[in-house]
Amino acid sequence: MVSIARTFCVSPCFVLNSEYKSRPRIRADSVGTGDSVLVSKDSVRRNGVSSVGERERIGSLVSVGNGSTSVIEDKKGEDVFEKLEVLWDDGYGNNTVKDYLDNAKDIIRPDGGPPRWFCPVDCGRPLKDSPVLFFLPGMDGLGLGLLLHHKALGKAFEVRCLHIPVSDRTPFEGLVKLIEETVRLEHVSSPKKPIYLVGDSFGGCLALAVAARNPAIDLVLVLANPATSFGRSQLQPLFPLLEALPDELHITVPYLLSFVMGDPMKMAMVGIENSLPPDVGLAQLSGNLTALLPRLSGMADIIPKDSLLWKLKLLKSAASYANSRLHAVTAEVLVLASGKDNMLPSEDEAKRLLTSLRNCKFRFFKDNGHTILLEDGVNLLTIIKGTCKYRLSRRHDFVMDFLPPSASEFKQELKKNGLFRTATSPVMFSTLEDGKIARGLAGVPNEGPVLMVGYHMLLGMELIPLVEEFLMEKNVLVRGMAHPALFTPKVESQSHEFSLVDVLKVFGATPVTASNLFKLLSTKSHILLYPGGAREALHRKGETYKLFWPDQPEFVRMAARFGATIVPFGVIGEDDMAELVVDYNDLMRIPVLNDYIRKSNQESTKLRTEMDGEIANQDFYFPGLLPKIPGRFYYMFGKPIQTKGRESMLKDKENAKELYLQIKSEVERNIAFLIRKREEDPYRSIINRTIYQATSVPTHQIPTFKP
Repeated sequence: MVSIARTFCVSPCFVLNSEYKSRPRIRADSVGTGDSVLVSKDSVRRNGVSSVGERERIGSLVSVGNGSTSVIEDKKGEDVFEKLEVLWDDGYGNNTVKDYLDNAKDIIRPDGGPPRWFCPVDCGRPLKDSPVLFFLPGMDGLGLGLLLHHKALGKAFEVRCLHIPVSDRTPFEGLVKLIEETVRLEHVSSPKKPIYLVGDSFGGCLALAVAARNPAIDLVLVLANPATSFGRSQLQPLFPLLEALPDELHITVPYLLSFVMGDPMKMAMVGIENSLPPDVGLAQLSGNLTALLPRLSGMADIIPKDSLLWKLKLLKSAASYANSRLHAVTAEVLVLASGKDNMLPSEDEAKRLLTSLRNCKFRFFKDNGHTILLEDGVNLLTIIKGTCKYRLSRRHDFVMDFLPPSASEFKQELKKNGLFRTATSPVMFSTLEDGKIARGLAGVPNEGPVLMVGYHMLLGMELIPLVEEFLMEKNVLVRGMAHPALFTPKVESQSHEFSLVDVLKVFGATPVTASNLFKLLSTKSHILLYPGGAREALHRKGETYKLFWPDQPEFVRMAARFGATIVPFGVIGEDDMAELVVDYNDLMRIPVLNDYIRKSNQESTKLRTEMDGEIANQDFYFPGLLPKIPGRFYYMFGKPIQTKGRESMLKDKENAKELYLQIKSEVERNIAFLIRKREEDPYRSIINRTIYQATSVPTHQIPTFKP
């Protein structure tokens, strides 16, 4: 058994984030020996520094000694968050690749130790009952590849990173064994929780190897440009070149590798605000590049010549080992593939893994390079959430596993949707308790549960402005009940880029089922429900602003059970954006095309199969539209209808149906009100709004009609 002095007092290496989780005792394991030691909590202070003596801080890391695996946990429930607030700070953009290179200078100092785990201090404290996430690094071996994502991931996961010292020569099988033992230990500790393995390039081979050897453990793999395609890599010709290269010329290799492994421009863009004027943004980009390029010389120390030769050989054996065992992988796998990966054919490899693995999906990022996790525009937690890979137990729960959108995610979407928001210039009205109509959302209750029931415009055009306005004005997230077909593998296969469907999931879209509605109401959420569903959003010619609601009061009695407030609303504006020229009926008259539509809908998820007629006909199709000079979107939220105190009365089907018809009539009345009043809006046309905006007035302050 090793001594405490050996575990904590050998030359400082890494990290323990004691805020992340604290336990009465600490287990410290070394891959170099079979020894372990148990020390008391008293030998570690609350700031994560051993009481044996102050340890040197290295960037954002704190030493815990040589070759250790350390986790700390204190009293149950202490130092953990219960939940995240809407628009929480995920810290994305605070760190850049410059921080990675600066931290690397200290981490690469040799200490003779073996591979080990560390917990980044800037991950902070996780949510209660968070799953564990193990990061498996790429060719650098540092374990700092998640530096841009530490704060965000640290809220949702207990993050532990693998560090492989520069001079370490542990073979691939040895690294697999280290990770495997740690994973099995974690599984025994929390058998009902999933375990996440994030593998970057070489780390992707490690993750697949561990998953293949442990099919009974619930693993979720996130592979960033995995090196399983190393046999087709452009690094292969480097073997003879590097062996013949004089040592004094090795300093040039990092500059060559930097352009092979990543995109310096994308790295330098991290942290630059998209809303900045072009000249200011360009100046910041120039400054970031100027600061970044000189630091690339440090990569010669991160990967010296002998280490680079070793790692290339390690990559070759890793790819061979992982590929020979793909058939045994049963874990969930998410592959992130870059379109500008100059090191590996990552896009082709992602497609190969998609067909080779049992439970795999991938997302394609066409503008990113090999080191995708260090580049701008890729928020790892956002991707995990958008692909429904974040879960706390064996099965994903759309309500209980949901993490609200962060401030950076919202800012990113505001930027993407800026043109659409300008074109539609949404105006929102709500009805106060006294019946007065006011501009804004003051009439919609701040406290849930609130069920907003309304009209679904063509293609759901109203969704994005509605969700954005609630976040901006009330800091309230509206959870939309969406058609289950959007969550099926068929939709997944239509586009492998991070799409609008993924974004909807990040912002709370949930399959419309009775159990999900029950859970949302029980968590006092603001819920968006469209009784007309797909039939309304994909209506035919001449059906604009017509409701297609079923006869049964599908939601009233459940809302009453939780005393929810029901807010009926109407929205108009689709006829000012586009004209429907080819509808479902037109397409079904075209041979071959009608067979394709019929077949694709037979394979999709069906709702209301027990009904007949138009309400049951919710076939999906894409209409032919003729764009118009944009008008304006108008929303009208009616007077809130209280169900609290009416639970017993609304248990009766007839009473529930009467309230249901009242809600439907209110929605139709709101639509009629908006159609009539928009004729009085002098700024209904985008031309008039553009002239008005020339005075630098923000879009949401452009006047409209008086209600």
